[in-house]
Amino acid sequence: MTIEFGFTDELVNTQYAPLVALAVHYQQNRLLEPLDRVQIPMKTRDFTPTDKLIQVLLSILAGCTTLSETNSKLKPEWGLAKIWQWPRIADQSVLSRTLDALTLMNIGQLRDSTTTIWHHLGQTLRHDWRGFLWLDFDLTGLPCGKQAEESQKGYFSGKKTLLDASWRGSAPSDTGKRSGPSSLPATNIRSVAFNQRC
Repeated sequence: MTIEFGFTDELVNTQYAPLVALAVHYQQNRLLEPLDRVQIPMKTRDFTPTDKLIQVLLSILAGCTTLSETNSKLKPEWGLAKIWQWPRIADQSVLSRTLDALTLMNIGQLRDSTTTIWHHLGQTLRHDWRGFLWLDFDLTGLPCGKQAEESQKGYFSGKKTLLDASWRGSAPSDTGKRSGPSSLPATNIRSVAFNQRC
């Protein structure tokens, strides 16, 4: 089966076409089969525990920061569910209950399964370690406005930050208050006391 992109006559289409293509690739190569080893002690109604784990993975790939976003982002995507032969995407509460049901043994099984998956997909084991491994990071800061989603003030290299009153060197000099008319700096107390004794 080859993956084809094109237009349809249907009224509703998926907004996650790249995720659908990735799902087809996963199915064709049976890449997520190691997740079947995770034996979660749960009742199976509409979805197997493996189906629910795959749906959690899909929610991560779709950009959901929390499982509650699955209801608004993925649940309406019946086209995505159809690729996996599911009637629909499970409710976020079902996915949460699945993750809550994981025992320590299940977490170990899940760790082994994901390790098997990344060993198959990753290039790390096939890398020639006699040479360099080049990592390319783009740490360029991008300016954003107050309306940007999840925007936060951050560090920009080379950009000067204005000093504010909380910086030690920027506080006005009259804020220091002497404790008495003849107070001494703390660093000179020992030498002054020693000189007075002599």
